[in-house]
Amino acid sequence: METSVVYKPRIADRMLQEQLEASGVVLIQGPKWCGKTTTAEQQAKSVLYMDAPRTRKANYLLAETDPEILFQGETPRLIDEWQLAPKLWDAARFEVSRRRLPGQLIFTGSAVPPDLTELTHSGTGRFAWLTMRPMSLWESGDSNGSISLNSLFQGNMAPVVSRDISLKELAFLICRGGWPGSLSLTPKAALRQATNYVDSVVNSDVSRVDDVSRNAEFVRRLLRSYARHQGAQVSVNTIYDDLEKNRMGSMSEDTIASYILALKKIFVIEDMPAWSPNLRSKTAIRTSDTRYFVDPSIATAALGLGPEDLIGDLNTFGLLFETMVVRDLRVYADALDGQVYHYRDKNGLECDAVVHLRNGCFGLIEIKLGSDRLIEAGAQTLKRLSDKIDTTRMKSSSFLMVITGRGQYAYRREDGVYVVPIGCLKD
Repeated sequence: METSVVYKPRIADRMLQEQLEASGVVLIQGPKWCGKTTTAEQQAKSVLYMDAPRTRKANYLLAETDPEILFQGETPRLIDEWQLAPKLWDAARFEVSRRRLPGQLIFTGSAVPPDLTELTHSGTGRFAWLTMRPMSLWESGDSNGSISLNSLFQGNMAPVVSRDISLKELAFLICRGGWPGSLSLTPKAALRQATNYVDSVVNSDVSRVDDVSRNAEFVRRLLRSYARHQGAQVSVNTIYDDLEKNRMGSMSEDTIASYILALKKIFVIEDMPAWSPNLRSKTAIRTSDTRYFVDPSIATAALGLGPEDLIGDLNTFGLLFETMVVRDLRVYADALDGQVYHYRDKNGLECDAVVHLRNGCFGLIEIKLGSDRLIEAGAQTLKRLSDKIDTTRMKSSSFLMVITGRGQYAYRREDGVYVVPIGCLKD
């Protein structure tokens, strides 16, 4: 007897509903397997699967010759994997302009269209964008959600009991990742799914994105190098040197850059932009992006690491824990109309994450696996950066927070710095 999988609510549910009330077309983009289509199906009243084997050829033909017929159906109408027929973009813009109603179409796509020259209109005024990522710990049920990021911006956090995640479980959560399909699997099968994801990227997706045949073994080696540089502001030249040092070379820096761009187009890589605040003193701010995957399990699968390997190497554990926290912060920040940045200046002062909202409010965050010593170091870093902000030219920080891997409580220190275990955070 077949049993249906129960849909786990996503933070994107509310965001999609709000966008449908405001725009004619909502484009949901993000990596494969992150739940875009399933989330869209919860609110769609009719669906067209562009890549369905039975109708694929007819769908592509109609997208070229008579795309309006594909939009017929109860609204909101979901067009899944729309980027396979890029001409649907302009056709959708024309259609929603004619209808003059919001909430007409939902486009989902796991890649940027290969030929952007086919798009003659930007979509401004007709399209809204919604980025989905693998599940945060709050969405997957691995955080009790007793501390809201929004409440920190409001300044009204009270001490709470966190879900105290063991080191072993934390390592598993990093390696499992936030892929919705893995939550109902056995631990062994869930870890295997992360490996299968990387195999799919290497053997198919990175070449399908723009119909350019790429060397699968080199893609795999590039992913390993990228995994070793999670959370670092390294150049393409550094990655090239790493590949050379590990006997993985034979490709130019330009080729490596093109491979990285392809991985960004399928949302495997999501680097973090630099934060440029107004400072009291003239300090050169590093403007390089910080290297990150969209999910920590991509790094562990690329490196061939499992939970036990992380426990045996706490340095790597800490770096990949940071990748997981950044994933969660991005999910939570999106819900608050914000973005996550990284700060580093020429004097070596570095802040792991800055959540900056559209209204100008921001919070400074350090990410530490655990231990009182590391928490203290993180708090001191936050206070040094906070003191450098020129509050005559921008707002002062809404909060200073150290996010930890373990801990029974979320609390506010005497110096005002919040200590919040990842097991109790939500949007």
